Amino acid sequence: MSQREPHTSTEPHAGAVMGMRGCDTAADCRSERPGHRLHTMQTRLVATTASKWVDAVVVEVSPDGFATLAEFSSDSVRRVWHHDAFGGGLAAGDPVAVHAVYGVLALGARHFSVAAA
Repeated sequence: MSQREPHTSTEPHAGAVMGMRGCDTAADCRSERPGHRLHTMQTRLVATTASKWVDAVVVEVSPDGFATLAEFSSDSVRRVWHHDAFGGGLAAGDPVAVHAVYGVLALGARHFSVAAA
């Protein structure tokens, strides 16, 4: 039996370094990693776990896809990332809901896959 070598630790990456690997443009993105295209399974799972939605208001949105959200039910602030900067459709002051388990942000009827940042 061979001895297993431990993996080296990795540094977390954020923004373009983290999310755009394999994506030339957001319109052509085929990735289903968190923060990219919404996976069909995410859509199904968030529909069946409605109790995990957290209501929030958008505090800030940056052009590189980061959004800061203030939760209504607590003093918590959550920061999320989407590779297309939410298609320009998210603005400070917007009421949103974020799914605490499956990484989905809902803005009205629009849903975005998000990565915790």
